[in-house]
Amino acid sequence: MTSITASMVKELRERTGLGMMDCKKALSEAGGDMEKAIEDLRKASGLKAAKKASRVAAEGVVMAKISGDGNRGVIIEVNSETDFVARDENFLRFVSEALEIAYNENEASVEVLLSKGLEESRQALVQKIGENISVRRIERLNFENANQGIVESYVHNNGKIGVLISLKGGDEALARDIAMHIAAVNPLVVRPEDVPEDVLAKESEIYAAQARESGKPDEIVEKMISGRLRKFVSEVSLLEQQFVKDPESTIRDLLAEVGADIVQFVRYEVGEGIEKEEEDFAAEVAAQLNS
Repeated sequence: MTSITASMVKELRERTGLGMMDCKKALSEAGGDMEKAIEDLRKASGLKAAKKASRVAAEGVVMAKISGDGNRGVIIEVNSETDFVARDENFLRFVSEALEIAYNENEASVEVLLSKGLEESRQALVQKIGENISVRRIERLNFENANQGIVESYVHNNGKIGVLISLKGGDEALARDIAMHIAAVNPLVVRPEDVPEDVLAKESEIYAAQARESGKPDEIVEKMISGRLRKFVSEVSLLEQQFVKDPESTIRDLLAEVGADIVQFVRYEVGEGIEKEEEDFAAEVAAQLNS
């Protein structure tokens, strides 16, 4: 039987990017045949990626790209299981590749993105780093030409929050300032009239329950509910919010000064809406020791 040396394991690790134990096991099962070990690992890579796909990926980064003429842009969120991997250069390179493909495509579809050769890259990365990687979502904003409006982006320096915004009128500086405001304040909609009816109904129900506990007459209770609803709508509507860099002005004021208008915005925050698994690491280690 061929002896498996440290140099053989090192070479296989360098050629595959896999862990030491995986490489040592593959070489042992292949009788020391390097090429067969690589072939066996390649055959197993699809299965390995599929198994990891069930694990929750709620960390990661947001990236955005704007065209040179400023009339179109794209934003993307790609997730990993841990923040450690989200800072890995291989992961960031994959996200940049995904962003470039998304930028060059005419539709914001994860399925289309993966079909453009990115799925192979994703599975190879999963195999290399040992974590599930998920291209979660993509959004595009665009005008037919630069004269119609501008698209701008802002991604916070930690890569966890990103905003894409489209404006008619104004300039890149104004668009970026508002994008930064959106990242910080997280408005729900652009205009008060955009707040969904189901959201209003839910808030109204909550305020009604709170108001009735006061024991005040019904007519006073109704006024309390209406007042709180108006305040809520104002707080979640971008145009009504006080600008974070100048609380004396609202976003509506900023736009009015230059005759600009917000068409749409997209705000991504890494992992929002994903239910993270709470792991008991002590129990996990104990289970492994007893297996």
